[in-house]
Amino acid sequence: MGDISLKSRDCIGLADFSAEEIRYILNTAKDMKNKLHQDVKKFDILRGKSIVTLFYEPSTRTRTSFELAGKYLGADVVNITSSSSSIVKGESLRDTLYTISAMNVDAIVMRHKAEGAAAYAAKVVDPVIINAGDGAHAHPSQGLLNLFTIEEHKGKLAGLKVAIIGDILHSRVARSDIAAMTKMGIELHLAGPKTLMPRFLEEQGIFVHDRIEDAIKDADVIEVLRIQLERMKGGLFPTTREYARIFGLNADRLKLAKDDVLVLHPGPMNKGWEISNEVAYSLNSAIQEEVENGVAVRMALYTLLLTGGENK
Repeated sequence: MGDISLKSRDCIGLADFSAEEIRYILNTAKDMKNKLHQDVKKFDILRGKSIVTLFYEPSTRTRTSFELAGKYLGADVVNITSSSSSIVKGESLRDTLYTISAMNVDAIVMRHKAEGAAAYAAKVVDPVIINAGDGAHAHPSQGLLNLFTIEEHKGKLAGLKVAIIGDILHSRVARSDIAAMTKMGIELHLAGPKTLMPRFLEEQGIFVHDRIEDAIKDADVIEVLRIQLERMKGGLFPTTREYARIFGLNADRLKLAKDDVLVLHPGPMNKGWEISNEVAYSLNSAIQEEVENGVAVRMALYTLLLTGGENK
């Protein structure tokens, strides 16, 4: 990995990274997780660096973990939300980006409702841009932390069967998973209502099923996606109760997968709809573990994109 450098790269989507680069990030994240377990979680890797998190959509896990990751590494981190900035006065995205860039920040972590917003930011300003979610397009750090969590539990990635269940149409997480997992040799099986399934997926050689039972049979990993009601106009499925009956992951359906199946969910969960309480808090679940791993992965991204991995 010595000849790979991600320094000064933007992180817009995992489709932009090779399998070798993804491996480099995951290996760096292992080192970062070890740092998280130290008594004093304060390091000088990013001392003198400044980071702004710019969130146009609500977030708990992603925004907080990006903030903590920067602070653990010694950076100065400032948070901007749409409700507490000049955005509420009608300031355009371009002007907001220009204003932040003029303050000589090193990186902008950005979440926006519009697909392509992060790519646009990378074109118009100089700081490193890290996409924390742009509409239904991509959520690269979530895709990476999913890979990291899977490999921690399974010891490998290539050859695993991973089922992704639910609202794939509106899921930037699913798109990032697909981009990364296929590169890492994972066999992907998708299931969800036809109204929530993009048509292009089968063209990528991914297995698409009408029934959740067929997708999760003998699966090593099941990732359940949140029903994103806020992105729907209605009519995509009858009721949440009907969704839970047909596509919800419950204890009975979980038995179809391997005994040691790993259950993931990017959160927040609609418990009782896409996933039952019993499964969400079962021994198979690594949902809370994903949160910790998210900090480690985001520490790795900062380190590689802002320093090239120096002072690690």
